[in-house]
Amino acid sequence: MEWTGQSRETENHIRPAAPEDWEGVWRLVCALEGEGLSPEIFRGIYMEQMEDGRFHGLVWAPGGRVSAFLNLRMERQLHHAGLVAEIVELVVSQECRSQGVGEELVQAACALARENGCVQIEAACHQVRRDAHRFYERMGMRNRHFKFSMEFSAAGEER
Repeated sequence: MEWTGQSRETENHIRPAAPEDWEGVWRLVCALEGEGLSPEIFRGIYMEQMEDGRFHGLVWAPGGRVSAFLNLRMERQLHHAGLVAEIVELVVSQECRSQGVGEELVQAACALARENGCVQIEAACHQVRRDAHRFYERMGMRNRHFKFSMEFSAAGEER
């Protein structure tokens, strides 16, 4: 099911992500992460997700330029005994922040999750992103979990 809603500030700018949006999304995610991710690997993963029914990308693209992206994954989870949505990535370009774009994208994601029967929506973000924490709290989310991670090197060893 696709979300096709509109809102006052972002009317006609939020739409489902399309394959041709990959480069704009890549630029946004590189800026978010502060590193130049491999465009070839990124494009491959992006295209895989476009075909995977669990992922629902939304873009904010005024004038056709991708300026914000939200990646939503929905999956059935045992510990919820139901379908749960997770905001995997949310990024708004620097020049478009503080204009309600992120809020509109999260509202669209919530609507899509509800339409699909999700029992909950979650988001995870890095501990240093305090502004993002405040944003999610303003959106009505509560910090109820810890998320632990372990990075691996290319050889599969812990870093």
